[in-house]
Amino acid sequence: MFQTKVTEMLGIKYPIVVGTMMHLSRAEMVAASANAGALGVLASAIFQTKEEFRREIKKLKGMTDKPFAINLNLFPAMRPIDNREYLEVIFDEGIKIVETSGHKAPEELAGDLKAQGITLIHKCVGVRYALKAQSIGADAVTVVGYENGGATGTLDITTLCLVPRVVDALKIPVIGGGGVADGRGFLALLALGAQGVIMGTSLLVAEECPIHPKLKQALIEATELDTMIVMRSIQNSHRVWVNEVAKKLAEIEKQQAGLQEIIQVAAGDKARRMFQEGDLNAGVISCGQGVGLVKKVMPMKDIIEGIVNQAEELRKKLSVI
Repeated sequence: MFQTKVTEMLGIKYPIVVGTMMHLSRAEMVAASANAGALGVLASAIFQTKEEFRREIKKLKGMTDKPFAINLNLFPAMRPIDNREYLEVIFDEGIKIVETSGHKAPEELAGDLKAQGITLIHKCVGVRYALKAQSIGADAVTVVGYENGGATGTLDITTLCLVPRVVDALKIPVIGGGGVADGRGFLALLALGAQGVIMGTSLLVAEECPIHPKLKQALIEATELDTMIVMRSIQNSHRVWVNEVAKKLAEIEKQQAGLQEIIQVAAGDKARRMFQEGDLNAGVISCGQGVGLVKKVMPMKDIIEGIVNQAEELRKKLSVI
């Protein structure tokens, strides 16, 4: 069912990648994604030291025997990231799949990754960035449209237009996303030529996602109107759920706040309090416009299989039209 170049390349059951979520994409959620037949991605930037990162990988290996990936973050951050330290652990632990995401292609990392036989996926938001990733040896490219939760770039191209443009421009497989929250969106992305689909917002309410029940309920009650773009002024545009902190970010950006002031408001320690304690106005959470389709807390496996089954039923209906 829905076997593609991406399922073959990554060794996964379904052509679904569970989007990397800062502070959330730890062993438990990644293992749940992998065991459900999707590709889970561990967020390396969560971990402060190589030792902590290594322990999490070993923990994850003990929770699943299915493929998973590691994300290397190329975005600006309050804590400078030396991805070469993460690379040492990735190589030592025999990781087979790495996803990179950020403002640039991973030129300084690609050679070492390819030399180790690692499958490299680069996530970006436009044709020229995807072509650059292909030129340095990426095995697949992920592109997300403007509806996407989290990093959106500044091109403001919708998923429906972006994905087929990138598919037509590239020779390597494309994983598409942005606003996809159910089987209808999943099937539509495959129809646009994507070989895989990346999803995040609909999985925030998975039982295994480590956010407070109050926040999950707030997302279930949200509509497609309850997201906004922040941090565009520092060239780090992110779509987030609308709360008081998101509104404050928008306000200080209007006042031409500097990088450090903006990052302080959106700081990760505040987001962690939001996730752990259920203080809905402590920080910000990345959230796509597809949140309006999210209606129920369920196990990760049920969400993933529900998406695939819905898509299969729709494909059968369309085949008789």
